[in-house]
Amino acid sequence: MTVTTDLVSYEDALASYDPVMGLEVHVELGTKTKMFCGCSTELGAEPNSQACPTCLGMPGALPVVNAVGVESAIKIGLALHCEIAEWCRFARKNYFYPDMPKNFQTSQYDEPIAFNGYLDVQLEDGEVFRVEIERAHMEEDTGKSLHVGGATGRIHGASHSLLDYNRAGIPLIEIVTKPIEGAGERAPEVAKAYVAELRELIKALGVSEARMEQGQMRCDVNLSLRPHGREKFGTRSETKNVNSLRSVERAARFEIQRHAAVLNSGGTIIQETRHFHEDTGSTTSGRVKEEAEDYRYFPEPDLVPVAPSREWVEELRAGLPEQPLARRNRLREEWGITAHDMQSILNAGAIDSIVATIAAGADAASARKWWMGELARTANESGVSLDALAITPEQVARVTALVNEGSLNDKLARQVIEGVLKGEGTPDEVVEKRGLKVVSDEGALTTAVEEAIAGNAAIADKIRGGKVAAVGALVGAVMKATRGQADAARVKELILEKLGVEG
Repeated sequence: MTVTTDLVSYEDALASYDPVMGLEVHVELGTKTKMFCGCSTELGAEPNSQACPTCLGMPGALPVVNAVGVESAIKIGLALHCEIAEWCRFARKNYFYPDMPKNFQTSQYDEPIAFNGYLDVQLEDGEVFRVEIERAHMEEDTGKSLHVGGATGRIHGASHSLLDYNRAGIPLIEIVTKPIEGAGERAPEVAKAYVAELRELIKALGVSEARMEQGQMRCDVNLSLRPHGREKFGTRSETKNVNSLRSVERAARFEIQRHAAVLNSGGTIIQETRHFHEDTGSTTSGRVKEEAEDYRYFPEPDLVPVAPSREWVEELRAGLPEQPLARRNRLREEWGITAHDMQSILNAGAIDSIVATIAAGADAASARKWWMGELARTANESGVSLDALAITPEQVARVTALVNEGSLNDKLARQVIEGVLKGEGTPDEVVEKRGLKVVSDEGALTTAVEEAIAGNAAIADKIRGGKVAAVGALVGAVMKATRGQADAARVKELILEKLGVEG
């Protein structure tokens, strides 16, 4: 019997139970063609324009394995410290869904391409938590159902549904963790950190852009509770297709509170799938979850086994990039910043942009300053990612060079960046078009300083009388007269020289 109750507080839930999680992450590979046919995977095409007899499951159509998909799977497995199978097979996972044209999904079951690995993730306070990996296996995505006429976009309340098979057959890698125990109250934080670190790893490997907002990476959050002191796991729920880091954390937290409320009231947890709702941070029931045997797995008869040679595997291992966590720690040392600062840069998605700006000639401090300041603010206001801004690391490096050589001050540099973002040209072209160079002519500066002193005699007298702090007002007058294009430090020096006062 299931008893409906209100949620208990998070603290009360953790006082009685230990959360156990299992995270299943699906990564859509960035191959040009689908996993078992030659159809394009490009986004945005007309519905059903990228489908063929093979991905539609037509009788007599035979699949062929995408070699790049296999290579990507091996790279992911190696980066996750997995063992790579010397021989593995595909299997048919049988179940009916309207967007499954074959009524089975070509996947892997008891013989995955990669298994027994781990990923170390760093929490925001610097603690490192090891998440053990059960398996990473290859499979294909389903089509997409569009429910029309309802208010929520779900089938309930819709007048009819449309099916788009463009996505059917797109290569997926499913990465499944072993049960994550021992995280305690930090379980939701660990879940978020794991998915974030996995996303960074996938991007570093170059096998997918892993954009969660576009469905290229999505997470199923399995969660159960067990009373303190017990070894046996509780019954789990599976919150499906969670598509943001924040939502992964919120879904885990909500399910902890919901499970605890049901158990405390004498109810029984049902093994089921659940839907996460972004607006409320809550989950609702989907369907009763099948066991593995319900899928009637059996080996795919139309595909030969995959047997990657050890030479190929070692060649791929030798070409792996630096692990993202190791890279961040190295950069943090090189840049001389705190772990908190590096976490902020990671959260902003600015690491690669900063690295590229430094490679283009900027110093680390200036590169961080512009990407984490003016550019991060602009991206946030525009609702886009940093790498979507219409400015390159090379252009940011050029702006820093103009500042360092004295041609621009920070105020003018911000205007140059604004011009580049608006498509007005390169930094040098924006400087020329807008007339933004710093006034460095000593004669022109001296004239502006003399006019400011003459026009503000009372303030000048205060400065001569020892109130040096008042010099800011005269500096401001000169900056206004020069449209902000003077070097403020040099202006201050000239004013004090003219008034015979030491700074």
